[in-house]
Amino acid sequence: MSAYKDDTFDERLKAAANAKKAMLERFRAKPSPDDPAVIEREAARRAVAAAREARAAERKAAREAEIARQAAEQAAHEAEAARQAAEQAAHDEAAKAEQATREAALEVERKARRDARYAARKARR
Repeated sequence: MSAYKDDTFDERLKAAANAKKAMLERFRAKPSPDDPAVIEREAARRAVAAAREARAAERKAAREAEIARQAAEQAAHEAEAARQAAEQAAHDEAAKAEQATREAALEVERKARRDARYAARKARR
């Protein structure tokens, strides 16, 4: 069995210093903002964002066009329903007028029969 090896203070200091150096090297290894690769990646990112916005605008325009089409379709249905209701009302009104005319003619005929019966009764006396 191996024994636990305790690091000394100096070894811990060296390890911390090496870790700091490694972090500094990683930071320095990053490309600067004016590096062509960084500029190219940023341009690609902007192009993707612009394309995304264009697609979103296209979808929004398509949704608005669909809403407008549905509204126009609904208006056409409502206009057709209103036309049918007006036709039905005119038909009902004509039927009521015809019925009233028939009833008036029937009433005139009844009155004529009644008057004829009354005249016949008067003539018999």
